[in-house]
Amino acid sequence: MLKGIDPLLGPELLRVLRAMGHGDEIAIVDGNYPAETDAKNLIRMDGHDAPRILGAILSVMPVDEMVPQAVWRPAAFGDPARMEAVFDDFAAVLKKHEPQQNIVPLVGADFYNRVKGCFALVASGERRLYGNIVIRKGVIQPG
Repeated sequence: MLKGIDPLLGPELLRVLRAMGHGDEIAIVDGNYPAETDAKNLIRMDGHDAPRILGAILSVMPVDEMVPQAVWRPAAFGDPARMEAVFDDFAAVLKKHEPQQNIVPLVGADFYNRVKGCFALVASGERRLYGNIVIRKGVIQPG
């Protein structure tokens, strides 16, 4: 245990978050996602839901402010406008930690290709369909 660090952040995830550089991306994927197939670096967190993991990650990792888009989710059933409850949960977590950021929907292959390009994937125990999100790492400003 560490002071000020969310206990959900274990040694493997902390190592990956620290190893990531500006512009690297990390995906949190649901229990149905083929994480073993697509991951360059895989962290298994099967017992936890995706919004909870997102909150833990955002408690220590900045989101990129130097690009117009830095957070993405899948478009449910191919419809970018369709909102699922898990998307609302992601938005609430993002608003708490990075209120200037928005979540951008990506349709089908665009989302899957983005996940495949990520530095790391966190395989969650999220049971809700489309419970996936990608976050681009930002920088810690000097001083």
